[in-house]
Amino acid sequence: MTTASTSPFAVLNQSTASSFNEQKNLIKRVFKGKPVQCPSCKQILKVILPEQAKIEQMAGIYCAKGCTDIELDMEAVAGL
Repeated sequence: MTTASTSPFAVLNQSTASSFNEQKNLIKRVFKGKPVQCPSCKQILKVILPEQAKIEQMAGIYCAKGCTDIELDMEAVAGL
């Protein structure tokens, strides 16, 4: 019988929570106006706001190479 700490689901949950928190912190740093580098290619990330977004690209945070591609649902804040 496996224990909860070595269960495959426990490992997956821990990995998912860690990834979510890393991404949340990255988004916070970007929105504070600090230059943030892509974790993969080290290029500066850029923010595409809803009024800048094109049909083929949603509002979000992106790097030039496409390693980082975080689409943000900004409809709720677009009208503010």
